[in-house]
Amino acid sequence: MFKRVLIANRGEIALRIIRACHELGIEAVAVYSEADAGAPYLRMADHAVCIGKGPASDSYLNIPHIIAAAEITDADAIHPGYGFLAENAHFASVCRDCKMEFIGPSPEAMALLGDKISCKAMARKAKVPTFPGTEGAIDDIEEAVGVAFKIGYPVIIKAAAGGGGRGMRVCRNEDDLRAGVKKASQEAQAAFANGAVYIEKFLEHARHVEVQVIGDKHGNAIHLYERDCSVQRRHQKLIEEAPAPGVDSRKREDLCKSAARLVKNAEYSGAATVEFLMDEKQNFYLLEVNTRVQVEHPITEMITGVDIVKTGIRVAAGEPLPYRQKDITIRGHSIECRINAEDPKRNFAPCAGTVERFDPPGGPGVRMDTHVISGYRVPPNYDSMIGKLIVHADDRAQAIARASRALKEFRVEPIATTIPLHIELMANKSFQKGGVDIHFLERLLKSQTT
Repeated sequence: MFKRVLIANRGEIALRIIRACHELGIEAVAVYSEADAGAPYLRMADHAVCIGKGPASDSYLNIPHIIAAAEITDADAIHPGYGFLAENAHFASVCRDCKMEFIGPSPEAMALLGDKISCKAMARKAKVPTFPGTEGAIDDIEEAVGVAFKIGYPVIIKAAAGGGGRGMRVCRNEDDLRAGVKKASQEAQAAFANGAVYIEKFLEHARHVEVQVIGDKHGNAIHLYERDCSVQRRHQKLIEEAPAPGVDSRKREDLCKSAARLVKNAEYSGAATVEFLMDEKQNFYLLEVNTRVQVEHPITEMITGVDIVKTGIRVAAGEPLPYRQKDITIRGHSIECRINAEDPKRNFAPCAGTVERFDPPGGPGVRMDTHVISGYRVPPNYDSMIGKLIVHADDRAQAIARASRALKEFRVEPIATTIPLHIELMANKSFQKGGVDIHFLERLLKSQTT
């Protein structure tokens, strides 16, 4: 087992990893930017090192600074958390070259699954359902037009190295496609330094269903069942729940086995999420693979009892998975509400500033993952999420009721947050019935402004 782990991240996930390390008897090294100096979670780490100024490019994305911090604190492993460098194969390679264990997949597995085109090719070999579309990156617009004609409009343009909606365009006719390919490629090049794009069939009414998987260095891979993440705005998730409501048991088994088969074939070690889109008949198609721990991992922990962060650290240290697939069962239902420092009434405008009052909820079945306390200053430099409210209950109806109760107890002042929106969504009849797709929130907000 590792002696000292450096956490190349910030906020609630840094605190989550600090706690996991301490429970495993490992010292934790926190790094921080000047904008995060004085953050309360830094006091919980065994060592804290400033790695640069507020902008992420000067700190949390600065590989030399992070490696230097690991060297001066004699860390023997680095945990990337999520975001920032978590899916950067070059960073994983640098860690390996510097004789530090990267707590996650090998650079080779990350590159293979992180690139959507190579991932799609591997999925076909593993007999995982994929969307019809171009076989690889678009080199010839006429070829792309021909493929779109064959599979039928609408189609969607996607960036091979993309995520978060960048480099993405929905095209409903040939003119849209011809204009969109160039724009999407330029956007992808600016965002990911990789302008490769491809096209797939677009589902109008899709659910976003993903499977939590974890593999070890001994060739084992298991799934921890699925989550539904369909409540989104601008391709960013707001509410996640596990298991996905209303999924047929046979479909669930096919879905989860497909995900485990894919990561096993990739010789993947660590936690990953295989994301799918599911149509109204519950046919599912591979969307992408996230080669890291996900923001929404706690709801899977709640329904399975598996500590995903600690298990990821153990397998990175060379231990075999402590579970077999038959050991994993679903217990109850869990919902996560992402609490963002944003104002939904102003198109989700970020709300940086000092949190003068922070009173999180409690009670049975309530978990709060956050790094915020009263007096904390939300910096303007990073993602606006300030916490995750997670609830667990015997069934979905009770979980919704518990989430509603907990949200109404929650007090964050004076900055605006997404708490009022979450309260509204818990009371929404369509959400309560499980009748949502990835455009549900978009339609709801549009109806409220017309």
